[in-house]
Amino acid sequence: MKYAVLLCDGMADLPREDIGGTPMSVAHKPNMDKLAKVSRVGLVKTVEDNLKPGSDVANLSVLGYDPAIYYSGRSPLEAGSIGIDMKPTDVSFRTNLVTLSDEPVYDDKTILDYCADDISTEEAAELIKFIDEKLGTDEFRFYSGVSYRHRLIWDHGTTDIGTLTPPHDITGKPIKTHLGVNENGKVLIEMMKKSYDLLKDHPVNLKRIERGSSCKQHMVLGRGRSQGSYSFCRKVRKECRYDFCGRSAQRYRQVHRNGRYQG
Repeated sequence: MKYAVLLCDGMADLPREDIGGTPMSVAHKPNMDKLAKVSRVGLVKTVEDNLKPGSDVANLSVLGYDPAIYYSGRSPLEAGSIGIDMKPTDVSFRTNLVTLSDEPVYDDKTILDYCADDISTEEAAELIKFIDEKLGTDEFRFYSGVSYRHRLIWDHGTTDIGTLTPPHDITGKPIKTHLGVNENGKVLIEMMKKSYDLLKDHPVNLKRIERGSSCKQHMVLGRGRSQGSYSFCRKVRKECRYDFCGRSAQRYRQVHRNGRYQG
């Protein structure tokens, strides 16, 4: 039997006084209403109380994997979706292209836009390729993904680098209090600082500004760090709670990667 799993992440929204309910409750949706009338409708809890609520954790649950066992972070899930074959000793970091303010001192800058003004995948690929040419080594390699979301693989790296903050959680706020002081993380912070100088006058950014984009892109390392996904890959086909193989087609790369490993 084949199943189609449609995840409408965030679609429920919150009630609004000006419309007298949630957007979904007042929307004209005859096909969804018809389907609901002939379906089994209920609630399901996809994130346990002791886990951080997020699409990465919830999507593992929906696809039949216990996040308490298999979840090691968002980044390796997305790394697999773009074809990166991680070793057990690799550490993967989400590498976001964001927009920073123009203060001369790096620590005084503010994140203005966590998604780099919705940069296109093609433009972002040029920037990440350039970053890898300038900052990549045998130890650190950069890989382009989709839109503003990309990947750094640290060979024989460590996850002991302190607290990492998702850029969208601090949009509009100074970055100085979120850079961290862990000694192991200093090499990553230095790469972020160098990326600002490398990218601020890159031809891709200059062309975007000419077209009316308000931003120059900069690289932020952080959200979703975790160690190699070998154990997940090895067990995923044997220990799924549901008897199905996965395919996925959507924007969020961790779902695509889950489907890819399911076969």
